[in-house]
Amino acid sequence: MTLPSAPPDQSASVWSDFLEIFYSPTQVFARRKEDPVVFLPLIVLAVAVSIIFYSTRSAMEPIFDAEFNRGMATAMKANPQITPEMMEKSRGFMHQWAGVGVIGWMLIGPPLIGFVLWLAGKFVEAKQEVGAALMVGVYSYFPRVLESVLNALQVLVLPEDSLTGANSLKLGFSRFLDVSTASPLLVVILSRVDLFTLWVTALLAIGLSVTGKVSRSQGWIAAGVVWIIGALPGV
Repeated sequence: MTLPSAPPDQSASVWSDFLEIFYSPTQVFARRKEDPVVFLPLIVLAVAVSIIFYSTRSAMEPIFDAEFNRGMATAMKANPQITPEMMEKSRGFMHQWAGVGVIGWMLIGPPLIGFVLWLAGKFVEAKQEVGAALMVGVYSYFPRVLESVLNALQVLVLPEDSLTGANSLKLGFSRFLDVSTASPLLVVILSRVDLFTLWVTALLAIGLSVTGKVSRSQGWIAAGVVWIIGALPGV
């Protein structure tokens, strides 16, 4: 016999959600599905990641430079007209505006993911409201805060010559790839098979099943679609 789950604690504050989302996400989504809260958790998420980014920016420079050099090498191969001077100018632009890009994505990305989940949920007949989908997208992104902290710790303790790019910090299969020789498609796919991306995907599945009134397997199908769409820009 399956025991009924405990009803969500409606008296819990939004601030408690930021901890519970890591160990009791079903309770968080059940508590907020009727009155979804988006703005406050989104701001907290953006501020937390931004603080970590600016606090560790100098330590993360080897990662930024490795990714930039790889991208520029590809661009110069496709367009020989790109000069080293143009490359260095682009590097300065990247360093100057990287923080703006991080903050911008943290404010736009999680709600966008929630909206994509809402669309994907239509294919599994989810009864999810748009506001609830945005809430699920924002809360599901909170593991990225922990990922930012872990990445910062890694760049502090790992040898600099091992920091060959963003994938060298991932807790997944792409960490062991030589991205300079591996198939770009393989790199993109395996970079999505890491602890934190899968964690976010799992929270999306749970959130849709709770707020969209579908089974957990249907939630996984919709979240899998979001996972695939998330890989498309890299492809």
